Amino acid sequence: MTKPHDQHAPAAARDGDTEQRILDAAHEVFVRRGSAGARMKEIAETAGVNQALLHYYFRSKARLADAVFRHAARQLMPRVIALLASEATLEEKIEEVVHLELEQLSRAPYLPGYILSELSHNPDRVPQLIAAMLGIEPDGFVPQVFSTLKRQIDARVRAGTMRRIAPEQFVINLLALCIFPFAAKPMLMALLRLDQDGFEHLIARRKREITTFFLNGLRP
Repeated sequence: MTKPHDQHAPAAARDGDTEQRILDAAHEVFVRRGSAGARMKEIAETAGVNQALLHYYFRSKARLADAVFRHAARQLMPRVIALLASEATLEEKIEEVVHLELEQLSRAPYLPGYILSELSHNPDRVPQLIAAMLGIEPDGFVPQVFSTLKRQIDARVRAGTMRRIAPEQFVINLLALCIFPFAAKPMLMALLRLDQDGFEHLIARRKREITTFFLNGLRP
């Protein structure tokens, strides 16, 4: 239900709660419709404010889209990247990455499609996306992720318990298994004749199956 509209004039002092309410509403609309399909009127209605107040806080749809994009990007990867760079075992990393990714994407299932669409139409946002995901410039963190994974993988290869795989391929394969069902959700629901409950059951099964599937694929 739409909240009562805030009738204060745009000249009123900026309010943090109102600004956050607008950001939350914009995130909901942009993630659902993408930047091209989102309308300021719908965002204002979802936030329970008038459009004049919306423009007061963010000036333009482009500025609001930038704020929403940064917010969306921060939801997707920071904990996963930190986990991959940690000293947890490879089995622990795989299991926890699957859990984190599927839990987050279940809460925001349109997020992968939204981010992919934004990057396709606005490739200049790639550095912005990476910085938002990591919280720091990638040169300060990404090498640590891959060097840690390479050291762990090399140890397993020497022990004869894992085939060799580049750490970059390890990460891409793992994330793709998690993200693809959400990026292709409408197609999968149509092909598999799933309703929303059916899709949720599919994801619940993947939580159990991806780790085993991934580890089996790495055995020599």
